[in-house]
Amino acid sequence: MELGLKPLGRERLWVLLLLAPTLVGLIFGAFGSVLATMGLSLFKWDLLTPPQYVGLDNFKGLMGDDLFMQSLSNTVRFSFIYVPMVIVLSLAVAMLLNRKIHGVSFFRVIYFLPVVSSAVSVGLVWLWIYSKDTGLLNYIIVGLGGQPVRWLSTQNALFSVIIVNVWGAIGEGMIIFLAGLQAIPRELYEAAQVDGATEWPIFRRITLPLITPSIFFQTIISTINAFQAFEYIYILTRSGNNSSTTPTLVYSIYRNGFNYFRMGTASAQAIILAAIIFVLTLVYFQLQRRLVFYD
Repeated sequence: MELGLKPLGRERLWVLLLLAPTLVGLIFGAFGSVLATMGLSLFKWDLLTPPQYVGLDNFKGLMGDDLFMQSLSNTVRFSFIYVPMVIVLSLAVAMLLNRKIHGVSFFRVIYFLPVVSSAVSVGLVWLWIYSKDTGLLNYIIVGLGGQPVRWLSTQNALFSVIIVNVWGAIGEGMIIFLAGLQAIPRELYEAAQVDGATEWPIFRRITLPLITPSIFFQTIISTINAFQAFEYIYILTRSGNNSSTTPTLVYSIYRNGFNYFRMGTASAQAIILAAIIFVLTLVYFQLQRRLVFYD
């Protein structure tokens, strides 16, 4: 018995040693930052003077802040458009690339490139594409006889940044759906084809039910990404000064914290954002019991 415990004890020691860097980062980087944010939300602090305890005043102030409410509204609208688009387009691309066609590996890499590309460089390219005077989109529109469009104006900014964010997320969703599609037994498709089923009934009765776990996972990931969207929005709209160019809560948190040095207000917004994501995740898990099929 003693001989059996010693190797087990050494194994556990090595596991702890190997996990130590990750555990330290998780405790101090993740949990520590959450606790710090919760603490800062109760103070008024501009990073220069000593923090002043104000209790829940930061949260109360947000309820009457028109810019915060506009940012919250824009974030919800952003999510309602972004999440369905990412799921539908990612699934469509995954189904196309799940076929045995020539060069399919090349196309998979091409679609996945935006996921691993630098957000700054990609954002600058899209900034040029959207440019009113020298942009590619307006060059094409003018060439066809139309008038140039201000893609990042007050009216168009939200939809323009949604397009960029969706474009950058399709590759990630494609990988998730490809994994789900390739896990479906081929025998089911063969049996359906023998019975004379066409592509649409096969998709509706076999493919769609069996990839509901992938859809569920991608919905959660896309919702979190939608509420945390920042990089492309910052690059494309950083010169704007009105609420329309702050379409997400994260951008508003950034501006309050690092433009206006209202760290207490920014922390309170971060807590509200985390609470919204937590509640939505709980709702998704409740819906999972009725809508997700696990084989």
